[in-house]
Amino acid sequence: MEFYKINDKTVSKDKIMHHIDKILTMRSLGSSQAEVANCFNIDRTFISRIETLGEIRKGKKVALIGFPIANIEEVEKLSKSYGVNYTLLLSEKQRYEFLTVKHGLELFNNLIDIVAEIRTYDTVILIGSDMRINLLESLLDGEIIGIEIGESPIKEDVVVDLEKLEEIMKNLK
Repeated sequence: MEFYKINDKTVSKDKIMHHIDKILTMRSLGSSQAEVANCFNIDRTFISRIETLGEIRKGKKVALIGFPIANIEEVEKLSKSYGVNYTLLLSEKQRYEFLTVKHGLELFNNLIDIVAEIRTYDTVILIGSDMRINLLESLLDGEIIGIEIGESPIKEDVVVDLEKLEEIMKNLK
């Protein structure tokens, strides 16, 4: 446990973090700031200030879909740093395994589930071949941002330009 001596009181950092975790969980589950404040017997504006301190992105729900990606870890890290809500990135090997391990109805259902999921997002960033971007644009609603990494068919992993992707994510704030 980590303690701080502040004038005549001793404060537990763990206790503070535990309560903040509870506050954020309640808010993410739909409780209002006022409801959470009442639960903890604190001022509602304190809840607002905690949320503001941790805010990464405001507004639209954003999804990022991309394949075949060579630098998946770096793209995922960038995605997380900008608060992207849903990320699905595959290398060529992962894409091939996804398509060959599942058969028939299971594969079809998985693909439909993925499309249904990403249709719920306000903005979808698509990284892929020209053909895949065009196909997904026709299936999705909302704002679609395509990052073309080659002409179809792409048979090898491609390194995503992180600066270009970051510029797009900055503009989504």
